Amino acid sequence: MENSFLSTDGTAKKSDFISACRNEQHPRVPVWFMRQAGRSLPEYKKIRGTGSILEAASDPERAAQITLQPVERYGVDAAILFSDIMVPVHSIGFGIEIQPGIGPVVENPFESIEDLKRLRTFEPEIDVPYVGEAIKILSQECPVPVIGFAGAPFTVASYLIEGKPSRLLEKTKALMEHEPEIWDSLMNQLSDITISSLNHQIESGASAIQLFDSWAGLIEPETYEQKVFPYSKRVLSSINNSRVPKIHFGVGTQPILHLIAVAGADVVGIDSNTPIDAARAKLGDEIAIQGNLDPEICLEPIEVVEKAVSEILKLNNNNFGHIFNLGHGVLPDTDPGVLSHVVEMVHSHKLLERKDG
Repeated sequence: MENSFLSTDGTAKKSDFISACRNEQHPRVPVWFMRQAGRSLPEYKKIRGTGSILEAASDPERAAQITLQPVERYGVDAAILFSDIMVPVHSIGFGIEIQPGIGPVVENPFESIEDLKRLRTFEPEIDVPYVGEAIKILSQECPVPVIGFAGAPFTVASYLIEGKPSRLLEKTKALMEHEPEIWDSLMNQLSDITISSLNHQIESGASAIQLFDSWAGLIEPETYEQKVFPYSKRVLSSINNSRVPKIHFGVGTQPILHLIAVAGADVVGIDSNTPIDAARAKLGDEIAIQGNLDPEICLEPIEVVEKAVSEILKLNNNNFGHIFNLGHGVLPDTDPGVLSHVVEMVHSHKLLERKDG
């Protein structure tokens, strides 16, 4: 379907977010927050009810309403679909539960070559029709661009293999090292699933996509380059619509930022430990940067928050290729009023016109 923010006939809606993704001139820094839709909002708790996150995400009307809540409350410049990176693999038969305070827990983790048979072909129109339906609703109702997303093959693989979130990734690293053929098959099959998922979201009306490789920073740079990078690059190079900005995000990725970009990103998301000026020195001025307020700071007194926001805006040094965000997701105990104030601060920071503009 035609996207009102990406039209090429001169009728495209103006969006500071899309302009920043493209490193184009625009008047103010755009802002949105990872995990802005959901657990920190009282209105979310009312609409979600007692069911699971996966149940709420599988109801198109409810998912669309939850996605819109932070747009209406905060006035952010983009809406990210309310869903989860494990939805595709859950839909094809991996039993997954999103446990509060833990994250994805896999009923029967991936252990051997036999488990490759469980990764059947993913058909989003059949397996997750509710994802496309929610985005189509948002395309009509949401006043800002909608971001579709997926988990990168490595991060999804780590959940499937470990069975739950792990900072050590011992089983994942062992499979990489000792069973390279199984690893390659697993990563290729997950790449296929990710490509299908992202293209389905774009075809349904998503204006941008984000590839979450949350755990990419937990492995050595050499291992990332050899065992992970090729699959992320394949995913990002397989996006059918070249007009859709691609955001690539990971935590602890400062040593591999250049690879995160080279994989095919228009925007590199950075965590809170990577100063924007240091990231730009590595990436150059052509790649836009997204980030990177520490989510923990949002729990501090407002004066501390204001100082941190001002410092990030200062480090950006009037660069048009900056989307203000957190260095990770919004924490559950975050006061929504703090995020509203952050949005006001960021929006009040005007960008100067380029001399060549």
